[in-house]
Amino acid sequence: MRRILFATLMFPLLLAGCAVGPAYEEPQVDLPEEWPDEVLLTGEERADWSNWWHRFDDPVLNRLVERALDDNLNMQLQYQRLQEARARLGLADAQQMPTVEGQADAARGRESGAANPLGGGTTSNMFSVTGLLSYEVDLWGKLESQSDAAEAALQESVFTHDSVRLSTVADVVATYTELRAAQRSLAITERTLETREETVRIERARYEGGDTNELTLRQAVSELEATRALVPQQRQRVAQLKTALGVLVGMTPRELTSELDFGEGSLSDITLPEEVPEVLPSDLLERRPDIRAAEAAIIAATEEVGVAQAQRLPSFNLRGSFGSAAIESDDLFTGPAETWEIGASVLGPIFDFGRNKARVEAAQSLRDQAETQYRVTLQQAFREVRDALAVYEATDERVSRLRDQVEALEKTLELAELRYEEGLTDFLTVQDTQRVLLDAELTLTNAIRDRLNATATLFKAMGGGWADGKAVEPESGDS
Repeated sequence: MRRILFATLMFPLLLAGCAVGPAYEEPQVDLPEEWPDEVLLTGEERADWSNWWHRFDDPVLNRLVERALDDNLNMQLQYQRLQEARARLGLADAQQMPTVEGQADAARGRESGAANPLGGGTTSNMFSVTGLLSYEVDLWGKLESQSDAAEAALQESVFTHDSVRLSTVADVVATYTELRAAQRSLAITERTLETREETVRIERARYEGGDTNELTLRQAVSELEATRALVPQQRQRVAQLKTALGVLVGMTPRELTSELDFGEGSLSDITLPEEVPEVLPSDLLERRPDIRAAEAAIIAATEEVGVAQAQRLPSFNLRGSFGSAAIESDDLFTGPAETWEIGASVLGPIFDFGRNKARVEAAQSLRDQAETQYRVTLQQAFREVRDALAVYEATDERVSRLRDQVEALEKTLELAELRYEEGLTDFLTVQDTQRVLLDAELTLTNAIRDRLNATATLFKAMGGGWADGKAVEPESGDS
């Protein structure tokens, strides 16, 4: 009998490790060896690029990014999801271990006298203390696959956290540069407004003195009103961008409804990075957290296929108990009161009307979806990088050309004003030059903004910084 029992207990242990389910295979993708020659980045330095926003050399921006990483609600939400994934992994790991429970009972009852041949009912007590152990032998690797799936899901959550972090930083940088550009445009317009107010005052005096005609005066007034109409629109834009930046850095509703102040700073304080390190296309698979997250999702889905397949096979459970039971509590834990039991059970589906088969097919479909999503993510990543590289190069050249234009127009305006004061030209020439200079300055401001945003977009497309590309779980409380 003991041999039979021993064999019964050892048989599933010998079978343990006969896991079912597919093994993960890395998706095969056709990657280019390098980016197009015309947009290749230069630069070999790779030190300390993980905090890439520091390349803009703006202390105000640095503080805003730091606050966003601490207080942004999307960051906090993703960190909470990461904590959930970590807890699920702990649960999956724990399911591979035996379950040990304790039970204590105390009862008092009366036995029916009518059911007793000797007549008369009896009243008795019963006390018991029992330890229970149960263990599912992982014959087919179901529990291990569940644990592996949970671990892959945790990695996916870590990389998704990194992706949200990257997007948050890029959004803060972009919104901050938009704000500084809007403030500069407003300052240019207000400066131009003061100039045109002075021009109208002079022209009105010249008109009253008979030195000019009414048409010239009305043209000066028209230019003044056109410039004045730009001011409310630009002030509204500044206010909207302050609110947007406040939301990104995690300001409370009370803070958002107060006067927002993001410190002293201007567009000219932001340094345009001259170079960024060269990154090969193959590097993108390691550096982009969204690609790494998509791959982790494939791994998790693959393991879930193994779980579904294992559920179609019998499960083997071991159980045991050891305790003590007695009529009197003082007799507990004595030799005669000792109780024990050991056993095993096999449970397997016979007729489930296709339920388990459907679970396997659903799991396989989810795995196929995960791989397709991986390829979509990869395709999108390469499109974003190529577009970002092209915009990066184009905006750099555009800023250079517009700066030359503004410098030339400033000299032209000086010459026009000098000739006007000497009576060598009419005021229309001065007005036209002022108008062209204003437009050029605003265009240059927008171009500098675009150049800064292109740099931020490029860093985001390349995966942010140039660290080792490994997933690192954030410390507790660090979102």
